[in-house]
Amino acid sequence: MTDKGIKIKRKTKADLYKMKEKGEKASWITSYTAPQARFAQAAGMDMILVGDSGGMCILGYENTIPVTMEESLMMCAAARRGAPNTFIVGDMPFMSYQRCDEDAVMNAGRYIKEAGCDAIKLEGGVSCKSRIKAIVDAGIAVFGHIGMTPQASGIQGVLAQGRTAPEAKGVIDDAYAVQEAGAHFLLMEAVPPELGHYVCSQLDIPVYGIGGGWAMDGQLLIIADLLGEFQAFTPKFVTKKANVAEMSVEAIKSYVADVKSKNFPLDKHCYHWKKEEADGIKALFKKMALKPAKVTDLPKDGP
Repeated sequence: MTDKGIKIKRKTKADLYKMKEKGEKASWITSYTAPQARFAQAAGMDMILVGDSGGMCILGYENTIPVTMEESLMMCAAARRGAPNTFIVGDMPFMSYQRCDEDAVMNAGRYIKEAGCDAIKLEGGVSCKSRIKAIVDAGIAVFGHIGMTPQASGIQGVLAQGRTAPEAKGVIDDAYAVQEAGAHFLLMEAVPPELGHYVCSQLDIPVYGIGGGWAMDGQLLIIADLLGEFQAFTPKFVTKKANVAEMSVEAIKSYVADVKSKNFPLDKHCYHWKKEEADGIKALFKKMALKPAKVTDLPKDGP
């Protein structure tokens, strides 16, 4: 339900495929907490990705590498509670699937069983083909992720991918590998719009972009980028719709000033004893050798 009581129906794989067929763009955003997911659902978001980017945006890590399965599952479960009627994708963290197919299947299954996700996402194309196939064969919906893959940033070195002919071929090979392995969806990150357009037009599965241009079947953004919460850096492909960081600092500054100037808390912020209990409580104070409060001690509603 939205805040206005309008019924929201969770998207299905079939719904997302129909959107591709009709040319309807899918909106996709990351969320890591129940409130974030609740806001996304109320806004009519088609999908939520509980990305390993939560490690940077929520947990304060320098990059996504330290994120653990337990941390990821905790964020996914919180997002599910906040958005029970939205399609949610769990993002498998570094080393939760790279070692072997068995690890990949076991950990992917935890997102479905323990966190209530509808699908999982993992990074890699050609190198990840057997992992994708194993997870799909286990009956789990899979989103591939190619182009700029943050978990491999130490190898890739730069943000944008596919800007030279050899790089573009590598991205295309990865895209086909993801589809051939049986993945149901693909995310392309930080690639030229022409390359995004080409891949999107060639594959049968829905292809979404985060920094992939306008021709994709849908768009993803990091919620902390969209709202201006994350301050370390801002990728070129981000559109900011708010500056929550600035608003938050100003709000907290105002609170600090109110406390220092004794303008908070005021009487309107307080819970008072019941009038019929006043004498008894004062007698209790006296019996315990505590100084009874006086009416003049109460704060006024105003400076």
